[in-house]
Formats: sequence, C-alpha cells, structure tokens
Amino acid sequence: MLRSAMVRDLRILAYHRVLSIEDEDAFGFDLDLVSASAEQFRAQMEWLRRHYVPIRFRDVIEAWEQGRSLSPKSVIVTFDDGYDDNYRIAFPILQELGVPATFFVSTGHVDSGRAYAYDWLVHMLVHSPAARLRIGELEIEEALPESRSARRLVAARLLDRMKWLDAGLQSTIIEGLEHEWGMPRESGHPDCRPVNWDQLREMQAAGMEIGSHGIWHNMLAKLPAQAMLAEVAESKLTIDRELLADTDVISYPVGGHDAYNNAVIDAVRESGYRLGCSYVAGTSQVPRQPEFELRRLPIERHMDQAWFASLLGIPEAFTYPSRQRIG
Repeated sequence: MLRSAMVRDLRILAYHRVLSIEDEDAFGFDLDLVSASAEQFRAQMEWLRRHYVPIRFRDVIEAWEQGRSLSPKSVIVTFDDGYDDNYRIAFPILQELGVPATFFVSTGHVDSGRAYAYDWLVHMLVHSPAARLRIGELEIEEALPESRSARRLVAARLLDRMKWLDAGLQSTIIEGLEHEWGMPRESGHPDCRPVNWDQLREMQAAGMEIGSHGIWHNMLAKLPAQAMLAEVAESKLTIDRELLADTDVISYPVGGHDAYNNAVIDAVRESGYRLGCSYVAGTSQVPRQPEFELRRLPIERHMDQAWFASLLGIPEAFTYPSRQRIG
C-alpha cells in the first residue's frame, strides 16, 4: 500500500501461452513461451482480482483524454502472439473471474492458421531425425544431441543468434531447415495453432481487447522500411476490418531493445495507434513515459504464487533485466 501511494506507475503483465504440460520432455515446442499452467494462471488472476484493479488500454486512453488519474493499483494483462490456448484455456478463466485482458495477434497467422516461425524452428530441432545441424549463413556445423532437453539448449542458442539478423535472413534459415528436413510449417501441429477470427470476435464481445502484433511476427526493426510499414499499417487495417473496431495498441514482436526503433515508432504513430508495448521489463510511469515504449512484466512458468504476488507488489525488486531472446 505504501508503494502505491508513493509511486504512480502502470503494471502491464506479459504472457504468451497458458498450458498444463504433464511431460515437458514430450512437448514438442518452445517451453519458454509457456507462461503458466491453467492452475497457475487461475491463481494469479484470482490474486489480481482481489488485490488490484484490472483494466484495458482503452481505459488508459480514456483517462488521459479526460484528464483523470489511473488508480495506483491498475494492472493490464496482455498476451503476445495469439496461440489458440489463449482462447481455449486463458479466456474462460478471465471471463469467469471478470478480468479483462489484451491479446496481441499476428494477423497473417490468424488468417492462415500457419505455425509461428520461431516456435516451429524449436519443433524441428527437437524432432528432426538429422544427426547434424548445418546452417551456412551462420557458419554452424555441429552434431545434434540425442535428448530433447539437450536439443532445446541448441535451439535456445540458435534463436539468440538469429534474432540479431535481419528478418529476411531469419526466414531463409528457417525455411532452409524446413526443406532440408522435410518438416514444412504448412503441415501444422495441434500444439502450435493460432486463434481464428471467430474466436477473437467472441473474446472481444466478452470485453477482451485485441491489439496488433504485426502480420508475420517479424522483428519490425529488422525489416526493410516498406515491409516494416506494411506490417504495422496492414495488421491494424485487418483487425479493424475483421473486428469492426479501431485498433489502438500494438505490441512489437520479440519486443527487446533491438526489435523496434524510432522509425518503427513513427510508423506506429502515423498508422493511427495510440499506444505501443515493448517487451522490455519494467513498469510504465504514465503519462510521463513515452506512450509507444510501454514496459511490461514478463510472467514465466517457474514463478510460484509468492513470486507473482511480490512481482506485482514490488516490481522493481522482483523482475529482472530483459533477455534478448523473447517470443
């Protein structure tokens, strides 16, 4: 309570996936994107409902326009990417508890049902029968370990390296492995599906907020200028058209310091967005913090309930510096 009286900042929680995984070794996709089990998520939302004021970005915008202060206990719940477990698992819990949330979706994946590139890369590395990993563009030539847990470590190192590259080269590497190993994303997998528009309409009708996460989950600052502009503007137009609403908020894919820049922020502003979220860890001093560089508090599956409560209560003490590799 003392902190709330002294520090006026907005806590924005960042989730990706909500899944209960009985056997992590059998799960074929990126475990780092699993933010919480269903049980963890319910407990977190119950705590949030009891002790804080869950709001949406539209509430922030309305408060600014009307010259009102936000409650010092305001919290926004957000999800990045748009996995279908957001609809199947997280949404019913949010709806039951009366907690609003904002879901940032990549419209190309919603349109096509296509799996996400980074997660598919992890899937290929975990499941490929290949004995060696060869990526000429990165001068990588190494044996692939037998165990899935060891292969996940290889995948994590590869993703760290890839996210420093321009978006075109990232796509070339992933598509090259799809072809070499005969594992095309078009084949899909039930554990890596995006939401669809009907699901998003249902969520919106229940009070959830839908924001943009670009078209193909590309790191916007890594794209050529025209491609970046298209990702920003066209994703907004698509969501506006499909959901008959004005999309106010964008979350920059990957979201670290190198995922967006001044050119991206200018494009976001000119496209009609009102707010933009990074994945840089921290809280947002509103309205003083730049409205297109809002910080968030990543939620990860290893956090127990005490950690979650402490993160909300004293975020500067219980969060940690942002990693470069973020989904």
